[in-house]
Amino acid sequence: MIAVTGSSGKLGRATVERLRADGRDVLGLDVAGPAGPGFTRVDLTDGGQTLDALLGVTARHQGLEALVHLAAVPVNGIVPDATTFRTNVLASFNVLHAAQRAGITTVVLASSITAMGFPFDEAPPGLPVDESYTSANNTYGLGKVVEEAMAAQLVRWLPGASYTALRFTNVVGADEYDTFDRAAEPLYRRDLLGSWVDARDGAAAVACALAAARPGFRVYNVAAPTSGSAIASRELAASWFPGTPVADDLGEFESLVSTRRIQAELGFRAEHDWR
Repeated sequence: MIAVTGSSGKLGRATVERLRADGRDVLGLDVAGPAGPGFTRVDLTDGGQTLDALLGVTARHQGLEALVHLAAVPVNGIVPDATTFRTNVLASFNVLHAAQRAGITTVVLASSITAMGFPFDEAPPGLPVDESYTSANNTYGLGKVVEEAMAAQLVRWLPGASYTALRFTNVVGADEYDTFDRAAEPLYRRDLLGSWVDARDGAAAVACALAAARPGFRVYNVAAPTSGSAIASRELAASWFPGTPVADDLGEFESLVSTRRIQAELGFRAEHDWR
């Protein structure tokens, strides 16, 4: 069985659906959701509840196969900044610590491109931006930087553990494609470097990370390989960040948030394109 926190969210719902379609037993964990088999209501900012939930399901199912941690306050501005940081970092610590106590060796956790510069008011060192760049500009992003650092340390505490952080960009639902009606606007998605990912492809990235899990900590960007803009990527780069180095082999509409690593190492292939 695989536990998925944040199972009631946009990406969480898509992930649960994908894993179940792949034949996996899934337990959803969230602060709100439909009561019944396959779901446990839990406040992940409460360490006792979190530990009890994971130890309980581990005991009932003779061990959890893996944990996918997607729960979070999803963006700055919903609650005060300090609350965003405190809630997300505390929940991630509780989840990772409880996973260690439960002996869960495979963990996939949601990070974000906010850990690498969103909303990209400053020019990145080069384009497309890869996983080597870290630069938080708000408390949500700062929390993700902390969570990645925490995971990189905690993975060492459990022999053979595999922790994979996925830096998701803006997740778009199947019913939200009307947003791309603005794709020809010069500043459309500039704060996201033009990037986006369909929720179903985000779920596919989770499945890839679970399938390719190996000991240690790794970070991957998750975005559609092509941008959400109708303007060629090299033209966007020159307009948005004059003078910033651009890869010689940048594709015509390649995402300026690089997905080269996740494609090469995990075999991730997006199936949905707004075009």
